[in-house]
Amino acid sequence: MTMTLQKLCHHCGSFHKLFTVPSASFRLIPQRNNWRKNYAKREAKKQIVHEYVGDSAKKTPIIYAWGTASSGALGIASYVRPELKFRGKAFFLEKINRPARVRFFDIQELKPYDIACGYGFTVIAVKFHSKKLVLGTGINTDSQIGFHEVPKGSGRVLDQLIEPSQLRLPLQKPDDCKVTTLACGRAHTVVVVENEGVFTLGNNSYGQCGRSVVEAEDYSKNQAINKVTELPSNIIKVVCGQDHTLFLTDTGEVYSCGLGADGQTGLGHYKNTGKPEKVKGDIEGVKIVSLGSRGDCTLAVSESGELFGWGNSEYNQLGLVTNETQVNVPRHVNVPHCGKVVKAVAGGSICALLNDKGQFHFKLDFCERLKMKNLKSLIVEVKTLDL
Repeated sequence: MTMTLQKLCHHCGSFHKLFTVPSASFRLIPQRNNWRKNYAKREAKKQIVHEYVGDSAKKTPIIYAWGTASSGALGIASYVRPELKFRGKAFFLEKINRPARVRFFDIQELKPYDIACGYGFTVIAVKFHSKKLVLGTGINTDSQIGFHEVPKGSGRVLDQLIEPSQLRLPLQKPDDCKVTTLACGRAHTVVVVENEGVFTLGNNSYGQCGRSVVEAEDYSKNQAINKVTELPSNIIKVVCGQDHTLFLTDTGEVYSCGLGADGQTGLGHYKNTGKPEKVKGDIEGVKIVSLGSRGDCTLAVSESGELFGWGNSEYNQLGLVTNETQVNVPRHVNVPHCGKVVKAVAGGSICALLNDKGQFHFKLDFCERLKMKNLKSLIVEVKTLDL
């Protein structure tokens, strides 16, 4: 089927034939058929599963990072100094809102096995062939990730690292730093090394590093790394709040030190403590298996699934047991509607629990402010979670 196009002549007033083309209906049919075929091909490709990895291949640990990039805590140097990777026009990346692979570990053939994040800095435990090392990146204004003089002997000490660098601890075997657990606070770092002990570095203004406070101490460009000797040798977990530190033994005992203004150390007072002391209260004689603290509130979980809490409660984190804004001794928190608790975490103004059924329970202050009395917790089921 064809269609003839004509044009009106302004001189003679009649129509003149221009050219003949296929009609619109005739032309659209094959185009529609091609679109359907292409769509079917695309859908068929989606169903194909490609096996790129063999059955005998081993899994490789990979680190992904996101958030504020300007501090260097992500360990991706090109975000802070784009000229290191890009030529010509480049831009400074202040933050990233999606997970980005930290390829530094791939390039250097490092295998990370533990990681902790502070306020603008990150500490990573890695394996390098037969060696075991600790690396740090990000803000270093309080020497929380070690002493880094570049070049050596120049007196130029870095207060910021934009990619991971080795954090050297005073060990008997420096190349065999097998980390049991590590944690970071606002400006301090705690590392527990197998057969070596507990090491702390960074800001100690409140005794959070497990040593006496030195008045007017300058923490910048500080080479001192403290080994905590007032603790038992069976420490298996360390947790850092903002300016306090908690230690957990394999027998379920808890020790703490640091800032106590909100009772977050759980030692029965609101003073600062430079020497780790045993936490008692309602957890005395109870085997604790999990600790959680990132701000000034602390949560603990027993072997039987009971929950305990102490510290700051200005946002009703501990509203189930008290109306006070600070609690300086561990209190038992009854949460029967949450089931058997296996893990608990506490932020600056929010708490979350995980039960043995894989469900998260969030304690939100705005629920109480909105007088949502029937909403005891917000439950989100999680199919898999690595504890």
